[in-house]
Amino acid sequence: MSQPRATHGAFTRLVGPADAAAEFENPAGKPFAHLKYCVRCCIPETQEGVVFDELGVCQACQSAEQKIHIDWTAREKVLRQILDEAKARARADDNYDCIIPISGGKDSTFQLHVLTKVYGMKPLAVTFSHNWYSETGWYNLQNSLEQFNVDHMMFTPNRGLVNRIARHSLDGIGDACWHCHAGVGAFPLQVAVRFKIPLLIWGESIAESSGRASYLNPVRKFDREYFTKVSAKLRPDQMVRDDLSARDLYPFNVPSAEDCEKVGVFGIHLGDYLFWDDERQTEFVRDNYGWKETQVEGSFKRYKSAECVMPGVHDLACYTKRGYGRATFHASVDVRAGLLSRDEAWDLIRANDGVRPEGLDYYLQITGMTEEQFYATLEKHRRPELKRTVIPIYPKAAPNEERLLPHPQQLIERMRGTPPEAASGRLPPGEAPPAVRQSRTRGGSAIPLADSEPSATAIGQAS
Repeated sequence: MSQPRATHGAFTRLVGPADAAAEFENPAGKPFAHLKYCVRCCIPETQEGVVFDELGVCQACQSAEQKIHIDWTAREKVLRQILDEAKARARADDNYDCIIPISGGKDSTFQLHVLTKVYGMKPLAVTFSHNWYSETGWYNLQNSLEQFNVDHMMFTPNRGLVNRIARHSLDGIGDACWHCHAGVGAFPLQVAVRFKIPLLIWGESIAESSGRASYLNPVRKFDREYFTKVSAKLRPDQMVRDDLSARDLYPFNVPSAEDCEKVGVFGIHLGDYLFWDDERQTEFVRDNYGWKETQVEGSFKRYKSAECVMPGVHDLACYTKRGYGRATFHASVDVRAGLLSRDEAWDLIRANDGVRPEGLDYYLQITGMTEEQFYATLEKHRRPELKRTVIPIYPKAAPNEERLLPHPQQLIERMRGTPPEAASGRLPPGEAPPAVRQSRTRGGSAIPLADSEPSATAIGQAS
């Protein structure tokens, strides 16, 4: 079967919903029939680092099977020894027992519960703020600090810097989130070195569901460049541009190897020592600590990346480059857990992965890019298996439940009584800025969309 190609424009063309089934490869089942998928779940060959065994089973499915046979009691004893040694060292130095990097998400909330309530640790909670916090995410972060009564440090890059990085991130690594990938790796290490706290504790293991490792073949152990290798891909010096200086990017540098070694910095993931169960843990922190879910664009689940207004843009980039998004990832996890059949998973994937996220409007606004430029930039990062394949993008059926504007901007808007278009930097033609108006209007609505939205967008390389 020949691959459908875009014919109107270099990278994008419009198709009506009625034409979509005829244009794309497979009206049911696998979204892209020519790709190889895991024979058990729905992960395609285009996932970064995916490995299939001789039977066609991906490493994430292998890891899920290994997880059942692991002696978790023995692993927990190793964890307890690590934590006891950390507590003894900290008491000798009158210091914190460990650092817990937190976002306020379900995982870091559960980490705080385990480490403070079960193991009696005195942690320093550390947050790198991506400055894209959702209202629900901001509540979850503040609620966790109050619930667990922990000391907390946060670093927030300024909004102008975040906006500039977001534009260059798309070209540099093929998604909008380099500042977050790099920051969550660098800032906790900076705090560890500065305050001489050797132990950092993260949550989910890379072996849990990423497909880039398994419990019996961890592949990557934590070191100072762990997050650069796993997610950021580029060092700060590689992100320098005309409008991004090395000085601007200084906060994203990890400490030197010598400084880390002097303190003895090392990191662990709780999921390598305790049986990890996303669904149960989410229910637990929701029911016991008031953690809140919210609608997350691109997925049928409501808990992963609930703290951010931009996961839909991140996952649209993945879908555009690799032919799968967050729904594929979550559906595959549920297939491994026996919560979905593979056929049910395909239906959810087709209903969610290709939906154009509302958050894209905010991204285009803050970067000054057009939607055509967005897709053209991602085309450079397209996997070879999809180079001449049309990737369908469908319109979102209803507005997002939560407004997709960072919570600090919403708060400022409410407190100042600023109309939403002014707060976002977009004023109607000829209208004066709020500083020179005689009156202001309270309330607000979502960021205005373009006058006309395509019914569907298909991305692909021109014939």
